[in-house]
Amino acid sequence: MKVIVNDSYQNYTYEITEPSGKNFHPDFKPQLTPKEILELGVFGGVYFSDKPKEFPKSWWLKAKLSPDGKQHKELNYFKVKASQSLSEWKKKGWVHKDDPRGWFQWYCRYYLGRRHPDDERQIKRWFNFRRHASAVMNNCRADDEHCRPRQRQALLHWAYDSRKF
Repeated sequence: MKVIVNDSYQNYTYEITEPSGKNFHPDFKPQLTPKEILELGVFGGVYFSDKPKEFPKSWWLKAKLSPDGKQHKELNYFKVKASQSLSEWKKKGWVHKDDPRGWFQWYCRYYLGRRHPDDERQIKRWFNFRRHASAVMNNCRADDEHCRPRQRQALLHWAYDSRKF
């Protein structure tokens, strides 16, 4: 199935080649789906506040999205700001041209079944982010969600669920 994207970020076409939520790379084991991440509250509500049509409408039903396109840390699950700006991500070379909104856009498309030449790099980035999970597990009691909230919030952005550590 072909997906045509025509929004303020890009005009782009890609193909879905795998069933949604299945046939992931064996090293890629996200703990949260894109829908769950959006419902928990990430990126201050600004990421996908325009509700891109390429993604299922069900993702937006309970998503915590900014009403005005501005970042609101209170929309984040841990009520803290825990991400850099898109312009910073681009400066650091983290953003691929086919996924101009960054890693989470890549993950959403991967989850839906797109496979892309950038998959290996993005999966490696996800895998390396686990160092933050280790920091939370090594420094926080299991029942203390208030310990290291910025790291915990950042982990949500990367599909790690620190509530289960």
